[in-house]
Amino acid sequence: MSDVAVIGGGLVGSAVAWGLARAGAKVTVLDEGDDAFRASRGNFGLVWVQGKGDGMHDYASWTRRSAEVWPELAAAIAEEEGVDVGLRQPGGIEACLDEEEYDERALSVKRMHNQPGVGGNDVRMISAAEARELEPSLSPDIAGASYCPHDGHVSPLYLLRGLHAGLGRYKVDHRLDHKVDRISHTGDGFALETARGTVHADKVVLAAGLGNGRLGPMVGLDVPTAPDHGQILVTQRLPQMFSHPIGRLRQTEEGSVMIGASHARVGYSTELDIATSARLADRARRLVPALGKARIVRTWAALRIMSPDGFPIYAESESCSGAFVVTCHSGVTLAGAHALDLAPTILDGTFAERFDPFHFRRFVT
Repeated sequence: MSDVAVIGGGLVGSAVAWGLARAGAKVTVLDEGDDAFRASRGNFGLVWVQGKGDGMHDYASWTRRSAEVWPELAAAIAEEEGVDVGLRQPGGIEACLDEEEYDERALSVKRMHNQPGVGGNDVRMISAAEARELEPSLSPDIAGASYCPHDGHVSPLYLLRGLHAGLGRYKVDHRLDHKVDRISHTGDGFALETARGTVHADKVVLAAGLGNGRLGPMVGLDVPTAPDHGQILVTQRLPQMFSHPIGRLRQTEEGSVMIGASHARVGYSTELDIATSARLADRARRLVPALGKARIVRTWAALRIMSPDGFPIYAESESCSGAFVVTCHSGVTLAGAHALDLAPTILDGTFAERFDPFHFRRFVT
């Protein structure tokens, strides 16, 4: 019998399970494995504050909080597991190719500044000259940019590796290829049925991404999410070109440049669209002309988990006390807060109050 069973072994589930186990809970992770639409393996890797929360000030504050505690998570994984997740937080630039983009971005920044309790998260608009002073590789033709000092990036694969290593250190029962078919709320907790047997736990956390929509109703949770298709391109390894993430461009520790990311609603397909790849490559070349000579060596598509308004869904079931859902499309950005802030509230009984603004009731008209 576990204290908590976490369904989902991606970045969201692993961060929550790591935080629960670190707080002293006996945890079981039921991981469907790589047959699932695992967003973690296709992630771009940004720790991104600017632009998060336009329309929900609680999300803006929550994202800023995660960026603040991210160094603590990275240091813990490095010290305990010897895994450098590659966290770098030099600030981030969102470059605008033309005046229309610049004006639209400026309006969003203004709205964020006007939201109560947020103060815009220190995001500010900068001129093209200021942007090029920060990143000389940017095209002289850009119209300007927004800048946030709290932005950065990590390696999502090293992050997942580090979290999984931590699950082992904390004696988490991590079960691969355990897709949950049914959840029953019993008198003394929950029974989670899989093809490989039944797991019992006092509490259960749904962190299965797109699978939460199927699992939620079993424990009185409504999780309205849909897949959002995104593509990423990766160049050959290059000499150091830029030190800041530039929105949809970031240079990894190994030297390759990741180019992203698109958005499309095409159901559960992960097929590549060549026209989309061409648009991504063209925009990257226009932002950083030197990339025009770089070879593309890899490309892939993956599915984000999107709620109707794009913000996270955190809730505890009212009919099945002890059942929680934790889902979002920002598994990397929010990993710090999920592990260090959210997970302990599942144990101390403050979850429902703390995360009430993120409840799915906001979608009920």
